[in-house]
Amino acid sequence: MVVGVGFLIAFSSGPGQSYVFSVFLDSIIDDTGLSRTAVSALYAVGTGVSAVMVAIVSRMADRFGPRKVVIFVAAAMAGACFGMSVASGFVAFFLAFAALRALGQGSTPINATLMTAQWFVAKRGRAMAVMGMGFAASLALLPPISRLLIDTVGWREAYALLGVLVLVLVIPSSFFFARDTPEEMGLHPDGYEHPPLNEPAPGAAGSGAPNRGVLTSWTFWALALSLTTSPFVVTALVFHQTGIFDERGVGAGVAAAVFVPYAIANALSSAASGVVVDRTGPKPVFVGAMLLLLVALGLSRLINGEPSAVVYASMLGTAGGLQRIVSSVIWAHYYGRQGLGRIQGSATSIMITMSALGPLPLAALEGATGSYDLGIGLMAAMPVLSIAGVLVARTSVKQHADPLPLPS
Repeated sequence: MVVGVGFLIAFSSGPGQSYVFSVFLDSIIDDTGLSRTAVSALYAVGTGVSAVMVAIVSRMADRFGPRKVVIFVAAAMAGACFGMSVASGFVAFFLAFAALRALGQGSTPINATLMTAQWFVAKRGRAMAVMGMGFAASLALLPPISRLLIDTVGWREAYALLGVLVLVLVIPSSFFFARDTPEEMGLHPDGYEHPPLNEPAPGAAGSGAPNRGVLTSWTFWALALSLTTSPFVVTALVFHQTGIFDERGVGAGVAAAVFVPYAIANALSSAASGVVVDRTGPKPVFVGAMLLLLVALGLSRLINGEPSAVVYASMLGTAGGLQRIVSSVIWAHYYGRQGLGRIQGSATSIMITMSALGPLPLAALEGATGSYDLGIGLMAAMPVLSIAGVLVARTSVKQHADPLPLPS
């Protein structure tokens, strides 16, 4: 039941995500008169607000529980959608957009992840894969639906309708069907009759103060910075997808439509990697994600029609699906469930900050050179560096050096 609620929460994060905003981008530029670089800068600042917000919200989830927090976040996110639909000046647009990014990109997904992580240990990878199908469904459905709504009723009305969707899906399901931890109901993680045997002790050294030392350790920063590559690169590519496709002679309709194969590949790779992570740990899956991201960057320069666009989107979606499972499980894998909100929230803030920066240099280089190719080529170094960072990071929690045992 909790995984199902997490699925709906993940799906409802879409209005604040890059893949939905990219569909609205050209309409917003035409309506407001802002340049593409200006909107990219606005996007970066708004996403920076998200990085700060997710750190606050994750700590609130540690204190009050993710169930209460996500209900509040969903109501606020719907309000941001409504604000986006009526914003008229630059300041109003910035405030609405910053709120939408802060609540949709970080605060909503982190609560879905934290809630699911509390209910599973040995089966955490598979549970995250099922919960993550909500992101894949959102990727597949919301961009074409948004395109249809924009063409039918306008971009402002489309955002208002997305706000209604968030209210309907998240608040009732979270209130009636979700609970913060299995212990709250007299149960144990994974549905077992006993507590988890190999769960990592709190904190990097098994102390009772899980937040001391962790956030300044080499392992935390090696992992956190390595995990920023995918948000940086994928956000840049998705944000400018319409422009990149237009440069290749491919229309905006195809740019929106290829989110469907992207989402299918994302869902399939998430499902498969959830099982693999439970058996091998997250490092091998992360290496695979970075190699596929490197291939996707190369394919983005070869797009010349719908078939090649589908291949590119599928490869990017596969890399994203693997990465999402890794980023969902790796912090609980290393540091356990106690104090997870602060640890994972801090890491997520770093990831969101990097995703905020992604679109800006790509837009600036396109403006300077007239092409996206240079920016895409420079980003190709990032997956290689990230693989090195993860491989040299030591497993800081001795109890968790080996994969969690699977039920027989």
